[in-house]
Amino acid sequence: MSAPAAAPLLTTPLNALHIELGARMVPFAGYSMPVQYPAGLMAEHLHTRQAAGLFDVSHMGQLRLVGPDAAAAFESLMPVDVIDLPVGKQRYGLLLTDEGMVIDDLMFFNQGVVDGEPTLFVIVNGACKVGDIAHIQARIGQRCQVVPMPDHALLALQGPQAITALARLAPGVEKLVFMTGGAFSIAGCDCFVTRSGYTGEDGFEISVPAAQADTLARALLAQPEVQPIGLGARNSLRLEAGLCLYGNDIDTTTTPPEAALNWAIQKVRRTGGARAGGFPGADKVLAQIDNPATLPRKRVGLIALERVPVREHTELQSQDGQKIGEVTSGLLGPTVNEPVAMGYVLPAFAAIGTRVNAIVRGKAVPMEVRAMPFTPANYFRG
Repeated sequence: MSAPAAAPLLTTPLNALHIELGARMVPFAGYSMPVQYPAGLMAEHLHTRQAAGLFDVSHMGQLRLVGPDAAAAFESLMPVDVIDLPVGKQRYGLLLTDEGMVIDDLMFFNQGVVDGEPTLFVIVNGACKVGDIAHIQARIGQRCQVVPMPDHALLALQGPQAITALARLAPGVEKLVFMTGGAFSIAGCDCFVTRSGYTGEDGFEISVPAAQADTLARALLAQPEVQPIGLGARNSLRLEAGLCLYGNDIDTTTTPPEAALNWAIQKVRRTGGARAGGFPGADKVLAQIDNPATLPRKRVGLIALERVPVREHTELQSQDGQKIGEVTSGLLGPTVNEPVAMGYVLPAFAAIGTRVNAIVRGKAVPMEVRAMPFTPANYFRG
């Protein structure tokens, strides 16, 4: 018997443009996506750090939560402060299982009152979007409207010159600061723009109706600062920035404290806070924050001390040969020009400067625990 045929890959509204630009297309999160363009991963990565790169991230899930109870309802699913997020601001969030494990990480934005109703705009990971939307609908669909936006594309314009390129087409975007946003007309397209991204650089994420995505992308690529960037460089950029990739660095086996994501849990939701707990797995997550000694493992940054890339699933050992953890993401960082990784280790090995060994093809490669990000973030905070 032959294996059942895989489901046909979905395409984004920019599929024809990618092919026209010479992209190498690969399957990712059920979509055919550009992993790199003819310039190649290294050049694309460095161009984003030095100028501006355009990424198609339309595989990601976009949705709106609508109604007067939307913020309180959404807050019941996550350990973060949703209720007090001001209008016009964005925040990072984490959906948790009833055991306090990470279902997905996401971004949410308070759009204020839209068409007479309080509205949150949410962006979730592509590989998780079907499950996430079903989870949100099942848990809070009685308290607010859950409105998926499959008719919208998502573009990211990232890098120190992103503002120069975008302000030429959309005067006023320069007033935005990191994690704020608003509605803008760009090249005649109806866009919702946030000043945020997944590279560690200043930049923007732009939601646009699918029918207008090609027009918008071509207008952005026509700017002299902007080159198209594939998923390969997106991955190396986010790893240098110390940002988690769902499915690699966080998943339903990790809690936020194990993943070193305590920064994402505001005081109001912690022990002693005005709205402490009240989220799935709260007892476990808050106990791990209050007693870090109870953590079974911890996410850390790692640099290889030899020029050997250390990939995901590589075993980590103490210097006396005991297994102490595993690498979850790793590659040669084009900007730092060193092999960088992140992974999980026993807490006794999590201190900055600790030496460990990665076992690559049976050989011990020395690594050192380093602070993340590996390259400084360049977010524009005003």
